[in-house]
Amino acid sequence: MIMIDVSKPEYFTNRELSWLDFNYRVLAEARDKTIPLFERIKFLSITSSNLDEFFMIRVASLKDMVHADYNKPDIAGMVPQVQLDAISRKTHDLVNTQYNTYNRSLKPMLKHNHLIIIDSYEDLSKSQKEYVEQYFKQEIYPVLTPMAVDSSRPFPLIRNKSLNIGALISDKDDESEYDFATVQVPSVLPRFIEIPSEQKGDQTLILLEQVIEMNIQKLFLNYKVICAYPYRIMRNADLSIDEEDAADLLKEIQKQLKQRQWGEVIRLEVEDGMDKRLLKTLKKAMHVGEEETYKINGPLDLTFLMKVNGLEGYDHLKYPKYIPQLSKDIHPDEDIFTQIRRKDILLFHPFQSFDTVVDFVRQAAKDPDVLAIKQTLYRVSGNSPIIASLAEAAENGKQVTVLVELKARFDEENNILWAKKLEKAGCHVIYGLVGLKTHSKITLVVRREEDGIRRYVHLGTGNYNDSTAKLYTDMGLLTCAKPIGEDATAVFNMLSGYSEPLAWHKLSLAPLWLRDRFLELIRQEETNAREGRPAHIIAKMNSLCDKEVIMALYKASAAGVKIELIIRGICCLKTGIPGISENITVKSIVGNFLEHSRIFYFYNNGWENVFMGSADWMPRNLDRRVEILFPVEDEECKKQVIHILDIQLQDNVKAHYLQSDDTYQKPDKRGKVLISSQDYFCREAVEATANGKKKEDEISRVFEPMYHNEDEI
Repeated sequence: MIMIDVSKPEYFTNRELSWLDFNYRVLAEARDKTIPLFERIKFLSITSSNLDEFFMIRVASLKDMVHADYNKPDIAGMVPQVQLDAISRKTHDLVNTQYNTYNRSLKPMLKHNHLIIIDSYEDLSKSQKEYVEQYFKQEIYPVLTPMAVDSSRPFPLIRNKSLNIGALISDKDDESEYDFATVQVPSVLPRFIEIPSEQKGDQTLILLEQVIEMNIQKLFLNYKVICAYPYRIMRNADLSIDEEDAADLLKEIQKQLKQRQWGEVIRLEVEDGMDKRLLKTLKKAMHVGEEETYKINGPLDLTFLMKVNGLEGYDHLKYPKYIPQLSKDIHPDEDIFTQIRRKDILLFHPFQSFDTVVDFVRQAAKDPDVLAIKQTLYRVSGNSPIIASLAEAAENGKQVTVLVELKARFDEENNILWAKKLEKAGCHVIYGLVGLKTHSKITLVVRREEDGIRRYVHLGTGNYNDSTAKLYTDMGLLTCAKPIGEDATAVFNMLSGYSEPLAWHKLSLAPLWLRDRFLELIRQEETNAREGRPAHIIAKMNSLCDKEVIMALYKASAAGVKIELIIRGICCLKTGIPGISENITVKSIVGNFLEHSRIFYFYNNGWENVFMGSADWMPRNLDRRVEILFPVEDEECKKQVIHILDIQLQDNVKAHYLQSDDTYQKPDKRGKVLISSQDYFCREAVEATANGKKKEDEISRVFEPMYHNEDEI
């Protein structure tokens, strides 16, 4: 057997650049003229919020490395400063494409559909100006706090992600002597204001910062305002917590959250055409260079478009709202525990309703035979019915143990509030493990029955969040299989008391041995291929950037294993490398729902193995998080999962394929039946309900067809 070196840097893609490629794919949805207009502005908003988080965490982390003189190259051979330079070039191009899309395509189309977003104050008619000036006086002016900077007043703290108006002011006619002043655009007020329209049937909006900018002289009555422009900054928001020395993790995280507002400025966004003197003042005060400065041709912070998407009266410019269906295996009038005893139940969200999971916890809270409920919570909704049920269960005298992960990024404050509420209700709350995030999704219900104690388990690929469950595609399994129940008990004993059992039955855990389990499964397919047997791997996940796993996939591909990867976001693996990755395909599906489930299929010489879990193939998931991989062994459930993978592999409408030149391209659809997997699953879920046939006409109206004619694209 010839040994192949699969560890060369040129065989890997930098993870940050790969993530930017993903955001380009999201942007491609905003540019796709076959998609309803309001869906397109939603996707453009998402690219903006994605970019904010990318800078606050990933770019910030790289800057920390540079400051610390950390020069170790990544798997693609790029040191931190080289990565930052490449990111800057690509991000500037991305931002330019965002605003070209907004200015040249979306805004004119909104106007064509009678929704006008005012470009500048000068575009207002006399009556509109009078309305806006009165609105400013009554609604905006009382909220504003203008701040000047001079010898007695230091430069103020500019809050992370806040929108501001910067100005140069002078108390003399001579503009060569000036001071800097700033006004924060209040986040407590709506970002856009509806004003009277000039034409009947139109709806006209003006942005809050435009109104403030044009009335800024009223804030500095004794000064001359030389110029005023909006700006926005992004700060390092990556929490650095010394968990080993933190006596109280909850208090330490609360303290660190406050520090986010003081983090290093890593991006400055300014309106294109800003006065050079004002720009120079801002760059000096924020300690940013040209590379970190983004000159924007349009409104800063396009996330306001998500609010525009929520305006009423434009349903004809959106996809019809999909209502998640009840699984055909769930009978709402029957006890949930009886149904789980009958057979394992597979759930596929959001096509099938997350209410089943909520009801599982709710029934457990009320059932007098339930003795204990144990659950991990990573991200939950703002008004979580699951939290309410857990609190009720504790009040009903049940043993309730909840692991609330306080380190869930950007949900820290929310989770602290929930943790305190659960503790007040009498729940035993665990705040995660030192040095590890608990990312696994598991619920255990212990119930006394006629034949003894029985354990019911829910295992999932997504969070216990009833809101995002309507937007993310995720899988869940309800089972009372004894081996999984015993493993579930062991998981919670390990989380609460560091008690690890001598043996595990079905579940594989990170950081204990999940990495080894995945490598073993991949190598088994490689062995089968080398011995002349059919070998096949299908893996669906959010991200792939673990070097050891990628090398194992390269070796398996070189041995002849057929490998089909469905990866939504980051992919550091390269396809089409001669003799190494020619048997690997990578596709990314970007649709109306966020692809979030993790599914793993191994042919295993005909004894097909199917697993699902909470972990991507990333070092953080395999080495620094508590993750669970669980098998799907019920034959009917296994067939359902394989069917889901098969349809996604057939998707040629929302899929982008990774090319050998590292670009992503949509497939050639000429002469082919077109399949959009998410539309397919929506239709399938409706048809599978008890009255599915009655809804056939309705479903044809509600969704764009799952099979498209090429002429329609």
